[in-house]
Parts: sequence; C-alpha cells; structure tokens
Amino acid sequence: MRDLKTADFDFDLPPERIAQTASEPRDHARLLRVAPEGVSDYHVYDLPDLLRSGDLLVMNDTRVIPARLYGKRGEIKTEVLLHKKQPDSTWLAFARPGKRLRIGDTIQFAPDFSAEILEKHESGEILLRFNAVDAAFLSLLHRYGEPPLPPYIKREAGAAKADTDRYQTVYAARDGAVAAPTAGLHFTPELLAKLTAKGIDQVKVTLHVGAGTFLPVKAENIKDHVMHAEWGEISPIVADKINQARREGRRIVSVGTTSLRVLESAADENGIVHPFSQDTSIFITPGYRFRVIDALLTNFHLPQSTLFMLVSAFMGLEVMHAAYAYAIKNNYRFYSYGDASLLER
Repeated sequence: MRDLKTADFDFDLPPERIAQTASEPRDHARLLRVAPEGVSDYHVYDLPDLLRSGDLLVMNDTRVIPARLYGKRGEIKTEVLLHKKQPDSTWLAFARPGKRLRIGDTIQFAPDFSAEILEKHESGEILLRFNAVDAAFLSLLHRYGEPPLPPYIKREAGAAKADTDRYQTVYAARDGAVAAPTAGLHFTPELLAKLTAKGIDQVKVTLHVGAGTFLPVKAENIKDHVMHAEWGEISPIVADKINQARREGRRIVSVGTTSLRVLESAADENGIVHPFSQDTSIFITPGYRFRVIDALLTNFHLPQSTLFMLVSAFMGLEVMHAAYAYAIKNNYRFYSYGDASLLER
C-alpha cells in the first residue's frame, strides 16, 4: 500500500451539517447503516432489529468531568482545559492565552481553588498541580468547572446547563474523560432494555477520552503523526466474556471508536483479549488488521482526523468517502451531537 497522506482523508463538509444540539430523545438520532450491500437509512432506535441475537455490545463507561475552567493569573483571564491526569495527581492541560504563562505561576479559579504551573511543554501543554486531590479535587471541579464541549459546538456564554446532562452517556460510571464517547450518547435505558430482551448482551470497558481527540493531524504523511495517549481498562471478567463470545462465533460490536481502541490495544495477535489497565496510544490507519471487533457504531468524524482514518481502516477509504458523501447529501448531522453510523464489514 502506498504511503497515505493526510489529504487523502479530506472531504468538504458544509458548516450547517455540524450539529449544535443533540437529538431528543437520544435514540431518535438518524443511523446510516454501511454494509457490503450498500448504505441504508434508519434511526438509532432501530438497533434491536439491525443487530443480531447473540451480538455483544462493548461500551465505554467513562464519565466526562467538567474539565473546562476559567480563572486568572494575576489580572489576566485564563481558560484551562484539562487533558490527562498524571499518576501523581497532577494534570496535563491546555491553556489560553498560553504563551505568557510561566513555570511557577498560579492560576486562581476561585478563592478556594487554584493550580500552580509546574512545566510548559513544546506541544503547548502545561502541567498543573492543584491545591486539592482525589475526591476534594473532583468536588471543586464539579463546583467551578463546565462541560468541555468540543470547539465546533458554539456556545457564546459557555456550555449550557443542559449540556451537563446531555454530553454524558446514561451509563457513565468512572470519572476521567474530558470528551464524551459520543456513540454512546444515543442510548437510553429503554433502548438498552430492548437490546437485552433481543438477546444482545452488553459489557463495559473504560477509556478516558482526552482532549487530544480534537487535535488535527498536522503531518503530511499519516505515518509521521504522533498519537495522544489515553488511559484504558478492561477487567478480567469482561475480557473473559468477550473471548467467550468470539469462541462461540458471536459478533463483537464496538460502541464507539474509544471502545474499539481499548479492545484492539488489549488483544494479542490471535485476537485474545487480555485484562488491560494502562495507557494506549494505538493509531489505527488503513492496512491495520483488526483482531477483535466485527461491527462498529460511531458518529460522523472530522475531515483529516485520526477517527476518520480509523473508520476508513475498518471499512475501506473509498467506502467511507462514499458513505460520508451520501450522509452530507442527505442532511445527516455530524460530530459529537450528530447522527450515527453502523459499520458492518
């Protein structure tokens, strides 16, 4: 295969196709099925009829934290977006404006909430030590932070109160993400119950989605792109359930690219999924041999993004360009609050 360029994954997306609000109810989002026989139009609530009895859905139970903070360094207003927790309870973050920040500066978010700048990195990240850790830190974060909506969702006054609930899956359980696993936003308790009644089981893995998921690919050749790291976990019980399903010939259906990335990170060359609890920076591009998953439920992704590269690796670049062209022509809504696609090879 020739070396693929970032430009190979470009496409024209009219701005009006970028969803600014989510579908209500959640499962009324449209669903584009992409299968060997072609594309077809459904809604997410059709999933119990589209999936097969015996399929195993793998879902990411990470919970989005209110990772966007507004504070001051002296008299200068500063916006901070937390990016990734470090083992010593410090945090990597992005800050605006960032150039004038200095190591040793303190950013004050509230009278009882502040952070010291420990490091500045060439990538634009800073390392922060907050004046609280663990449960005390999360309490302050929930009091003063706001949902870290991606930059293409425009809110003049910042995230709305409704975003606190809507930018979260109904099964979110483990604090740590700074971006939502957006394919999961379409599920309701009622839809999950219908899937279970159809014999479609569900298991949970964790991948704490980082802000790096929004970073553009700047390298001309995709092989030169450095992928951001995110922390993931698969328990021994869940790994056993996935491996049993595969032995029985049942399909593994990943809900979202985040679930897919942690599954593929935890699998060996034979497709056996092992318990997993560590960072992953897996970068999946065309030519990758998938070891675990058989189908993927995912939203529509940005041009030239690592996620469009991933779905192109799964289905084929020409197939995904054609599917996205169909979606744009037929008014599907794109990105985090947009519609979904069901990709079946």
